[in-house]
Amino acid sequence: MEAVIPSTVTPAKSKWSLTLSKVLHRHAMASEVVPDDGIHKVKLHEETEEWNDCKTTKRLSQKFDRLHDEEHETKVALEAIVAKIFAIVSGIKAGYAQLQHAQSPYDAEGIQGADQIIVSDLKKLSELKRCFLKKQYDFPPEQALALAEIQELKGLSTTFKITAKKLESQTRLKESEIIFLREKLDESNKQNRLLEKSLNQSGQLVVLDNLHLSGLNPTHFITVLKQTVKSVQSFVRLMIDEMKLADWDINAAASSIERGVVYWKEDDKCFAFESFICREMFKAFHLPYFSIFGSSVPETKKHPRVFFDRFTELKSIKVAEYLAMKPRSTFAKFCRNKYLQVVHPKMESSFFGNLSNREVLSSYRFPHTTFFTSFAEMAKRVWILHCLAFSFVPEASIFQISKGCRFSEVYMESVGEEAFLSSETTPGSEPRVAFTIVPGFRIRATVIQCQVYLSQFKTR
Repeated sequence: MEAVIPSTVTPAKSKWSLTLSKVLHRHAMASEVVPDDGIHKVKLHEETEEWNDCKTTKRLSQKFDRLHDEEHETKVALEAIVAKIFAIVSGIKAGYAQLQHAQSPYDAEGIQGADQIIVSDLKKLSELKRCFLKKQYDFPPEQALALAEIQELKGLSTTFKITAKKLESQTRLKESEIIFLREKLDESNKQNRLLEKSLNQSGQLVVLDNLHLSGLNPTHFITVLKQTVKSVQSFVRLMIDEMKLADWDINAAASSIERGVVYWKEDDKCFAFESFICREMFKAFHLPYFSIFGSSVPETKKHPRVFFDRFTELKSIKVAEYLAMKPRSTFAKFCRNKYLQVVHPKMESSFFGNLSNREVLSSYRFPHTTFFTSFAEMAKRVWILHCLAFSFVPEASIFQISKGCRFSEVYMESVGEEAFLSSETTPGSEPRVAFTIVPGFRIRATVIQCQVYLSQFKTR
């Protein structure tokens, strides 16, 4: 008897499946019997299909729920791992901050403790990497998230505390430096005031003592020029203070002197007043005695020795004493003329409420006010510089730069660096001269740079 081989087309069915199929088949045949009214009844077949569909849908729904739960658990576990990473990194930062803090001043125990913290956190980070690669999430995610957040906040708190201590230490150090520098500044200011007072009162240039005409060189001229510029700046400060007390519009006054200039800083407008004073005080500097006598100066009075003697005479005496002794001298005439040119009657009236200074000057006398004393000191510096210039053979020449000229390091010195910095960041522009503040001089082959204020002009 041959064995029955299952068909390769129709798979073998279980006994229960065959029985169920026969039953369903019989019921289906019974339902197909046509009753007397000729209507087929297929109710049993439709109920079976509906029952099978519900069962499949339920099974699929359970499968999707199970997959969703697994996905949610994986997502929460990954979030917990990320939170742990941030917490560990925060701990490493705190340990590194503690390590830096323990190095200055040196703390051996603190350094060792910080090192242990960093090593421990690095081991934890390595363990997390292993768990992530092998997907071994053997920890409660919700609890891990909460603990990680606490650890991260703890690490941040430690870092902030150490940073605060470091800042407090730096603050104390800076405060001590400020106190030291403030004391040093006060001492320097005190010495400067004493030196300035000594210079203004005695009018002496110590470095030029025992100077002879044969030993004269450009360095001596530069020394006198620097003192002259300082006296000009001192008078300009006094003049601006008087303007402010008289409620002058400083901006309008500066604009009336140098029109169309855009200043880099608000305080730079003082250079316009300094430029005006220098322009008036150095006017006719290239002529002997500032052309006070016109062209009728005898040749004997033009000799370098005569100018050097006048320089030597005036540099070592107080200006008030000299004017009192020689009210009709050449310098006295120069001082009187320059005051009337520089100080306009409206300015004098605005500052002092009258024209008393002009009235005193007209009678060959000189006021004893602080304003005129400062002006006379400046005039003296300009005068002795003029005498020293004509002591050279050939005499020193003066020059200034016209507006809009390109900057030249050979002939010019800028009072600020803003124009150069701006030209580097603005393509197609270069610093140009807005106005000359202090003129320059040439003594034989030596060029003494003039001081200029630079602005910007677009290049074509």
